[in-house]
Amino acid sequence: MTEGDILDLLRETLWTTFTVAAPVLGVALVVGVAIGLVQALTSVQEMTLTFVPKLAAIGAVFWISMGATGDFLVSFFQSRILTLIAGG
Repeated sequence: MTEGDILDLLRETLWTTFTVAAPVLGVALVVGVAIGLVQALTSVQEMTLTFVPKLAAIGAVFWISMGATGDFLVSFFQSRILTLIAGG
């Protein structure tokens, strides 16, 4: 295995990580900004007001995207990692 192969695998691994994490992190960002805007406009500074809706949104997006994320990770593992383990 050459340096180029290792760097290529690292690049694909980082891209896979980004692709898997992007939906959950994106929703957390959008919900956090929306709740922060509501808090700034109404001057209500309650900690549970930020935590509970963000947790619910993250859980919902994770639940919805779980099948696609699992398929994506399995295909990456089978196409890249298992071939390296098998000596391909």
